[in-house]
Amino acid sequence: MRWFIENTGIMSKGKNDTTDEKIEAIEGALSRTEQFIETNYRKLIYGIVGIAVIVGLFFGYKHLILNPKEKEAQKQIYPSEQLYDNQSFKEALEGDGNVLGFAKVADNFGSTQTGNLACFYAGMCNLRLGKFEEAIDYLKSYDAHDKIIGPLATIAIGDAYVELNKMEDGADYYLKAAKMDNNMFTSPNAYMKAGGVFESLGKYSEALEAYNTIKNDYPTSMESRDIDKYIARATLKMEK
Repeated sequence: MRWFIENTGIMSKGKNDTTDEKIEAIEGALSRTEQFIETNYRKLIYGIVGIAVIVGLFFGYKHLILNPKEKEAQKQIYPSEQLYDNQSFKEALEGDGNVLGFAKVADNFGSTQTGNLACFYAGMCNLRLGKFEEAIDYLKSYDAHDKIIGPLATIAIGDAYVELNKMEDGADYYLKAAKMDNNMFTSPNAYMKAGGVFESLGKYSEALEAYNTIKNDYPTSMESRDIDKYIARATLKMEK
């Protein structure tokens, strides 16, 4: 490059000087890069090999261990889901000799999506069986990423706290569930439950806020049909 520029005669002397400086800078940078590679050759190789090993282990774990485990978890949870649909909550939770049960599916396959779902079902079974502390433990263990099941699990935690007479905690979880996903199914239901708890606590302004949210934001929901009655009641109590 230097020979070409110097011998073509195209560039003026001033421009030639600037070009020389640029070429020297590039050559210096290349030289430093080569020196760095030579000095750190082994470290670079070890780093590349390390990354390749990590990627290989990840895909190996996913395809050789996690995927087969997921399939087995799905096989094991299916009979418990049928028992749950038939409202046989104790058998669905604990198994019956032939069925593993949600609790063991959650314990044995906790690293899978199905094992995570089993935590939700185990929590709901405990809630139906009146085991509220156990229900809270399982439902809090559930990774609430699903847009429908996530809010339902959070509402259920609120229900369990209310059953334990921990009304403030119950209201907190209802409001949390209401804001998790903006839909016409879970959000107005959660706001309605929160409003009822706030009324029981004498927090009528908070109850009114929950009811008005249903009226204004979810006018086509089932909860909105009689919401004016609840608004009037909370307003009357607040004015006393």
